[in-house]
Amino acid sequence: MGFLSSRRKRSRLAPELGDEDLGSLLKSLLANTDLCAAQISQLLEEDRGDWDMRTHRLGVLAHYLTETHVPRTWAAREPDNADALALHAWARVARARHLGSLENATGVADDCLRAAEIVPDDPTPWVILLKVARMDHWAQPQVFGVWNEVLARDRWNREAYLGMLGYLSPEEGGSRIQILEFVDSLVLRMPANAPCVATELTAQVGQYLAILGRGGVEALVARNHWSQAAAKQALDRAAHTWVQPGFLHHARSLADLNTLAYALMAADRRREAAPVFDALGGVVTEWPWQASGDALTEFDRAQRKAAATL
Repeated sequence: MGFLSSRRKRSRLAPELGDEDLGSLLKSLLANTDLCAAQISQLLEEDRGDWDMRTHRLGVLAHYLTETHVPRTWAAREPDNADALALHAWARVARARHLGSLENATGVADDCLRAAEIVPDDPTPWVILLKVARMDHWAQPQVFGVWNEVLARDRWNREAYLGMLGYLSPEEGGSRIQILEFVDSLVLRMPANAPCVATELTAQVGQYLAILGRGGVEALVARNHWSQAAAKQALDRAAHTWVQPGFLHHARSLADLNTLAYALMAADRRREAAPVFDALGGVVTEWPWQASGDALTEFDRAQRKAAATL
């Protein structure tokens, strides 16, 4: 990750984050469906059993191929291929997120269940089904049932915990109380460097952004959020450990470091943010930077302010 890099790299949006093999694949994917499918299949075979990496790669590929015919055609040609079914399902969910509604939710759910049947120990189809459940407004017992299926296969699945965080939010019919209870129960038992370690800080950043979004006087004093006990403790825990070399090693750790850098700058803890920016090596994620404008512009501005404190 370049934690000790003294030379700032050009900031860039990189959906693959630190996954160089995935980045190379994204640059080389061809229009021919058969070739694309072969390339994708080969990459996914490399991480068979590494559920954290597998979830990351499938998610990035699904978003990258959302506007292409590749996922649909591959799944149609190989209806018994769990990778093809999962990619097709996730691509449809990604497109639905953009459009605001999910067409044929039952069909997408069926593809997830078929993939789960083909590869019973793979949590990824259940991760995707959790997204379907949220978009299709399933009843709470059904949603928690799907979530438990993920955890039975991958105890600390990052995507599942962040998915439940969204499901329990006020925007999806939950409440701040439910989020706090969910996060508190997780922090008590989660390993300090688990793939889902950013769930707590993500919840605090989400609350901070909600305050900003309300505008008026509340937005003017939004920084006070980071002085409250729960927010300060979450930020302290992350700031003190995440930048240690080798501490975070899950596939989407650079996304979590983006969240940490944003939170530290929002709390006006610029000196602590500087080594986080160094660890990022210029890799930028859309969220949460895009909340205030163009993600790259906001990232660069924050990075300059942090560097000025050294």
